[in-house]
Amino acid sequence: MGLHIAQGTLAVSHALGGGVNHYAQNAQQSKHRIHHCQQLVTETKLDELTREVREHNGFAKRMPVVEEQIKVINHRLLNLERKECK
Repeated sequence: MGLHIAQGTLAVSHALGGGVNHYAQNAQQSKHRIHHCQQLVTETKLDELTREVREHNGFAKRMPVVEEQIKVINHRLLNLERKECK
């Protein structure tokens, strides 16, 4: 009878060990999926930020041109106003 108890105990502990191992593998896979999703979110945010920075840089490059055009327009307006006053 002691042999049967030992065999039963061994079978139960083997089953529990397999269950724990299965749980550990599932936990590792879930952790990997979560990490992968977080990486995708980070890459998406980085892509959007890069797009916004490029758009801003485009405006920054054009602003000196616009400022110069405004100076020219203001100068022309002053010339026109002076001609009307004469």
